[in-house]
Formats: sequence, structure tokens, C-alpha cells
Amino acid sequence: MTKRVMRVPTPSPPLVTPGGIALSDSEKAESLADNLETQFQPVTDPSTPAVIEKVNVALRSYFMTPASESKLTNPEEVQEAVRGLMVSKAPGPNGIPNKALKHLPLRAVSLLVQIFNAILLTHHFCTVWKHARVISVLRPGKDPAPHSSYRTISLLDTIGKLFEKILLARILHEVRERGLMRDEQFGFRPRHSTSLQLARLVERITRNYGEKRLTGAVFLDVVKAFDTVWIDCLLYKPTLQNFPSYIVHTISSYLRGRAFGASFQTATSSRRGMRAGVTQGGLISPVLFSLYVNDMPPPSHHVELALYADDTAIIATSRKPKLLVSYLESYLNDLQRWFSEWRIAINVSKSTAIIFARA
Repeated sequence: MTKRVMRVPTPSPPLVTPGGIALSDSEKAESLADNLETQFQPVTDPSTPAVIEKVNVALRSYFMTPASESKLTNPEEVQEAVRGLMVSKAPGPNGIPNKALKHLPLRAVSLLVQIFNAILLTHHFCTVWKHARVISVLRPGKDPAPHSSYRTISLLDTIGKLFEKILLARILHEVRERGLMRDEQFGFRPRHSTSLQLARLVERITRNYGEKRLTGAVFLDVVKAFDTVWIDCLLYKPTLQNFPSYIVHTISSYLRGRAFGASFQTATSSRRGMRAGVTQGGLISPVLFSLYVNDMPPPSHHVELALYADDTAIIATSRKPKLLVSYLESYLNDLQRWFSEWRIAINVSKSTAIIFARA
């Protein structure tokens, strides 16, 4: 504590912005907020107007019909969710740490149950929980002048995240019961991991070596994947999978009308709106994104997919290089049409292709 009190804060370097140089903390906070606000926008290119109209018409009709009966929570489920909270997590805008929630008496837990059940019945996610405090951390070894050198961390309301755990359990139950998640998706699934997906790729390449086959791979990077998700489409796709409508209605309220404020050192920016994207730091965001890309075109006999959230690897196998390239090009053409329909942009500079073969 003495070290913290006696430490002399070092001034941060200026931040280069499109409008000039930001010197004060408030100027830097506003500039970082400006940059983030431009990211939380739906992709306009590529896009397919006919698909946009179809989604808009379908959702208007869907939300005019009454929602299905809600699966309510109880004190035991909420207490179990509280026990699973990590005390090391920083509190959000409300300033309530998870450690405080772990010491709530049973009467307070009962009040939380009433609040959470009211949300599940009315499908209205509390507006105060939709505000995020975004802090920017300089990446190690990076120049502090440009915006791109900072990694953003979104801090959300702890009680709102507690409700997300209740909602997430219902979403995952439907995903498991209906077998909705494709086998190639290893992101944010129990008993799946990045390491297992990498092992799967290495095993395929090694097996092709033994069979004297070539392996071609294309690794795609999605531009600001979580930040640019088309919200209407994200809601539209679960309706096609016959998700319980009370879940879709609640997710709609959760995603719409979100806002954030960017903090830098001692200052916080003005409140900004988010027109697209799933919430960074939200507990249900990873599974929502996985469902969003779940209907990616199925590969052909000679092509495999390896997915981990927004990371996509396309693997083809052949003994002839020309056939290998044709297999990849054919699937990429299908994938390009799918990206255009669902407004997903690819970062070409961060995407790459490679052929694995014996020297």
C-alpha cells in the first residue's frame, strides 16, 4: 500500500488522432472512444440487399408474435452461479466486485431471483446493465502513439453478468439438445480447445505425408469479428433453428441499445452507442458468435474445415497440386457468397494460404 501511495505517476505519451495530437487524459479518452465507435458498425461491404430485406421482414413478423413460456430460475441455480464467479475479475461501472456477491445473504439472493425471473418473463434486459466501461491497455513493445497499439478490455456490470450465466445455461441446453453446433467448431465448447484443433490439423497433415498426399490450407481472418456482427442476422438464425422464442426475445433486448464509455488514466469519455457486434466480455457472446457462423457452407469430399470462434482454416487434400488449388478455390467461391449474404468481411492482409508437402 505504501508503494502504491508513494508512486509518482508517469505521464503517458501523446496519442495521434485523425484530428491532431491528444495530450490530456480526457482528449485521449474521447479519441479512443471515437475509434471504437467506428468499429461497432455493421459491415456494408460485402452485403446482399435481398438477404437484408428478407431478414428484416422475417424478424418483424417474429417479434409480433407472443414469446414462448419462459424457463424460470430459482435460488439454487443463482447460488450455484454466484459460487462460480471469479473474485479476481475487475468490477464494472456499478463498482460491485464479485467478492461482494459471494457474501450476499439468502434474502438478497431471493431478490436477485425475482429480478432475473422478471427479465425472463418480460424479455427486458436492464438498461443500466448495457453500459460498458472500456479501458485501453498498451500492448507490450508497441508504439503508444497510434490507436492500434492498445488492447481494449470491456468491464460489464457484475449483476448483469450474473444473469448472463443464467441465460447462457438455457442457450447451451438448447444447443446440446438440438445438436446445433457443427463438429468442426472447437471454440467455447466443453472438452474442446485450441490445442485440440491444432492437433487435429497436425494429424491430418502428418497422415497426408504418410500417404504421399499434398495438404493445402487457407487461413482466414475476419475483420473485427465480434465488433461487426449484424445483430438482426444474429437474431434471425436462431429462429430458423426453432430456438425457444423467449430466449430470442431476451437476447434481442440484451444486444440492442448497448453503450460504452472509454476510460484512459483519470478520464472517461462521453457515452457512445453500439450499432453492431456482440458484447466484448459478455458471457453469452462467444456462443452467439459461434451460432452466427454455424451455417457456413459444408465442405466437399476433398475439403475440411477447422473452426475456432472467428478463426477459420480450410484444408484440402490431393496428390496433384492443380486439383488441390481447384478444391480450395471452389470452396472459397462458395464461402465468398456466404460472407456477402451475412455481411462478414475478411482481413486480406492477415489471411494466408500454404501448401504442406515433403521437400
